Amino acid sequence: MRRRRRRRGLKKAGIFAAAVILPFAAGIGVKAAPVITGIAEKIGGIRVGFEEEPDWYTGEPPGFNIQSFQGEEEVISEGFGWSAEVSENDDEDNTAEEGARPYPDEWNVSEENTVYASSFGRYSGSKYFSLDGGGQVRNETDISNGVLLEESRLEPEFRIDLNGEPQVLIMHTHTTESFEPYVREYFDPSFNYRTTDSRYNTVSVGDEICEELKKSGIGYIHDTTIHDYPSYNGSYERSAETVKKILEEYPSIKVVLDIHRDAIGTNESIMQPTVEIDGKKSAQVMIISGCDDGTMDMPDYMQNFRFASLLQQQMASDYENLARPVLFDYRKYNQDLTTGSLLIEVGTHGNTLEQVQYAGELVGKSLSKALKSITE
Repeated sequence: MRRRRRRRGLKKAGIFAAAVILPFAAGIGVKAAPVITGIAEKIGGIRVGFEEEPDWYTGEPPGFNIQSFQGEEEVISEGFGWSAEVSENDDEDNTAEEGARPYPDEWNVSEENTVYASSFGRYSGSKYFSLDGGGQVRNETDISNGVLLEESRLEPEFRIDLNGEPQVLIMHTHTTESFEPYVREYFDPSFNYRTTDSRYNTVSVGDEICEELKKSGIGYIHDTTIHDYPSYNGSYERSAETVKKILEEYPSIKVVLDIHRDAIGTNESIMQPTVEIDGKKSAQVMIISGCDDGTMDMPDYMQNFRFASLLQQQMASDYENLARPVLFDYRKYNQDLTTGSLLIEVGTHGNTLEQVQYAGELVGKSLSKALKSITE
C-alpha cells in the first residue's frame, strides 16, 4: 500500500550525518596523529579496532584533509535531529523554489572530488558493547552498558499479526536524500544529493524493504510523502503529523521505520562504506534508537531499544558487517509515537543506488525474520 504527498527540501551534502569518522580517520598518515589523538580525548577516548584490518585501512584517501575535522561536533556528528534541524547553518538556503528537483542526467565530475570506498568493522572502547546474538551497540548515554545489555535480551512489547492488516509503516522524514549513480572515482560537487524523483532517493530503498515484507506475508504501508522540500527545516514536525494520521487510520501498525541515508565526507572526499554479501556489494546500514533525557516525553524508549536489538542481532546473524553498531543516544526522531519506532540510515551519499537498494533488500529480509519471531 503506497501513499504520496509532495513536500520537498534541501540539506548540504558535505555535512556529516550520524557517522563515526574515527575508523575513517584511523587510516590517515602519521602526520595527522596529533589531531586524531586530540579528537579521541574530546570524545571520551574512543578506540577503534577491527577483527581483521580492512583493505582501506592504509594511507590517506585522495582529497581527504583531517585538519577539517576539528572538535567533537564535526567528528562524531549525529545528523540533523529534532532540535538541530531548526538551527542548521548551511551555505545554501533551507527553502527552495516549488517544483520537482530532478536527478541529474549529466555529471560535472572533478578529479579534486574523490569517492573513497571503505568498510566499517568492529569497534572497541567503553562506548561499545556486543549483543548476545551478534552486532554491537554504541552507547552515548549515561545508562550503563550492563543495563542496556539486559534490556537487549528482552523481547519487544508488541506482537506481529499475519492477518493481512498493516503491521509496519515505512516512511521517510528526509525523503529527497539521494545517492551516487554508479561506482566511480570522482563525484560531482555541484550535486547536493537531493532529488524529488522517487526512483533515485530513499523511497527506492523503502520499496525494497517493502518487497521483502510482502514476500513474508507481513502487512505494510509505504508512505512516500516528501517532508523535506521545499523547506528542510521542520521536516520532523511534518513527518510526525503524517505518522500520527496513518496510525489513527491503521491502529494495527506496530512498527514505524524512518528510512534515511547517512552523509560522511568533506567537500573534497566522500565515503562509500560497503560490505560484500553473496558476491555483491551492499551499502552498510545503521539503526538509531533514541533515549529520553527527561525532556522528550518519550517514556517508552527502552521498548524501541529492545526492537533495535532484535533487528540488529538478526542482521548480524544473516549478514556479517551489514550493520554498523546501533546508535543509542539522546535523540527523539518521532520515536515517541510507537514502541517499535526506529530510524535506519541505509548507506551514505557516497554509496550508489544499486548498493543502497541491495541493502534495502537485505534489511527487508532480516526485518521479516525478526518480526516473524514475535508473531501472535
